[in-house]
Amino acid sequence: MVAEDALAQVAAEVRVCTKCDLYLNTKNGVPGAGDPTAEIMFIGEGPGYHEDRQGRPFVGPAGAFLNELLASIGLDRSSVFITNVVKHRPPENRDPLPEEMAACAGYLDRQIAAIDPKVIVTLGRYSMAKFFPGVKISAIHGQAKLVNGRIVVAMYHPAAALHQATLKQTVVDDFKRAIPAALAEAKRLAAEGKLGAKKDGTDDDDQPPQQMSLF
Repeated sequence: MVAEDALAQVAAEVRVCTKCDLYLNTKNGVPGAGDPTAEIMFIGEGPGYHEDRQGRPFVGPAGAFLNELLASIGLDRSSVFITNVVKHRPPENRDPLPEEMAACAGYLDRQIAAIDPKVIVTLGRYSMAKFFPGVKISAIHGQAKLVNGRIVVAMYHPAAALHQATLKQTVVDDFKRAIPAALAEAKRLAAEGKLGAKKDGTDDDDQPPQQMSLF
């Protein structure tokens, strides 16, 4: 199955999903959107008010800031893929619960497999925890690691910068430094045949997260 068809199948399932209670009192499932062949995939936490209304990810204030961040490194939404760890809006934008993330995990795993991105950028601590378990985002933001044949970059969620003005420049600086470096490194590793998901799902690298300059 080609990536576009696989993503369309996931999207169709998300829109009628009842695997957990998040679908209750929501208007739309939000499967994700973007380029099915994107080199960079962004994974946030969960849809908010505006996303629930439109059925698309990152279309509220955090999405507007994400658009600015993408433009700052010469990208736009059409060239990346954006999704979340949970596909329906948590009530009152609360944090997603472990059982809710577990219910949605299969959708996210299938999206990653279909797109096969060179770089995954986690936005916020809940998507970060999928790839960097047991660490704090304040300790590793803007840092990266090889995970199952892909470079994963941990970033603050754009909404965090909107809620805490002191974080905004940090997010801007992390974006401008780490993501272009991660993509360049991914392309170098791909050219050497060292990039690509392992069939058994094991990590390529048991080292802790590192600044890209240390790869």
